[in-house]
Amino acid sequence: MMSVSSVHSVYLSLGSNIGDRENFLDRALAMTGGVKIVSPLYETAPVGNEAQYDFLNCAALIETEDEPEPLHQRLLSIEKQLGRERRTVWGPRTIDIDIIFFDDRIINSESLIIPHPRYAERNFVLAPLADIAPDFQCPVHKKTIRELLRRSPDTHAVKKLS
Repeated sequence: MMSVSSVHSVYLSLGSNIGDRENFLDRALAMTGGVKIVSPLYETAPVGNEAQYDFLNCAALIETEDEPEPLHQRLLSIEKQLGRERRTVWGPRTIDIDIIFFDDRIINSESLIIPHPRYAERNFVLAPLADIAPDFQCPVHKKTIRELLRRSPDTHAVKKLS
């Protein structure tokens, strides 16, 4: 008997602050596949470790038949292929790809937490997400992306690029 695979809607946050940032974002999206919509680019100040270059960030909606853990492993592999080195927490990176939402699932395993644990405190995630999914309701916070952005405590600079 054949199993029926279902298509999942996944919201990703992508960022880069080393080298040709826009090229790294474009390549990561192409390698991810299943891209349905991508937000405008944002230039954002680094959070956490602030002694580094500004980031380019965007959000994307992808559709995939992958389940969460295999998708996570595939995204980590894409990061590695694009030269990401994990030397310091919140350090500079060629590419960072985070799963923010996977359908409306809540996942809390040793290797993966969805929704991403700190997304609601980060305008560099919320602003691009609000461009492509303002009315998406977080299954944890029970608020829309637009509402979370409006209430965000983040004061770091987030600038939409034309």
